[in-house]
Amino acid sequence: MRAVFSDENQIMELVQFIPLLYRDGFDPIKKWCGGEEREGVFTMPWPEYEENVKKFFRVASQEQWCDYGYSPKEAKKMIEDKKLIESSGLDQIRTMLTYCVRGERFCDGHMGAMIREGKIGLILKRLNELSSKNA
Repeated sequence: MRAVFSDENQIMELVQFIPLLYRDGFDPIKKWCGGEEREGVFTMPWPEYEENVKKFFRVASQEQWCDYGYSPKEAKKMIEDKKLIESSGLDQIRTMLTYCVRGERFCDGHMGAMIREGKIGLILKRLNELSSKNA
């Protein structure tokens, strides 16, 4: 069962991250850890994210933003289509945010890439537009 928005605060909770994640010179990944050999054992590298990135993805992981029935393959197509993002509704935004959140499970650095490539920015901009239309 999908959570229902109680008010605009849930949208604004996400939108407030636009200036934090897209300020000049911001890099979502503080540093890469691991990727070394110790006593014949190799560790895979993983990103250490900036605090605002971790906060954003905690909010984006909340139930009201989850699409429990999403298809990763379809969500990937959606997020690669700038025009679709710019015209998306709340259900499509949920699907794309779910893809952005869950992608880290399968690809270290995925969340950082979604920010760097501007995908999160486009989603948040669209969310802000939808919020403004309902105001």
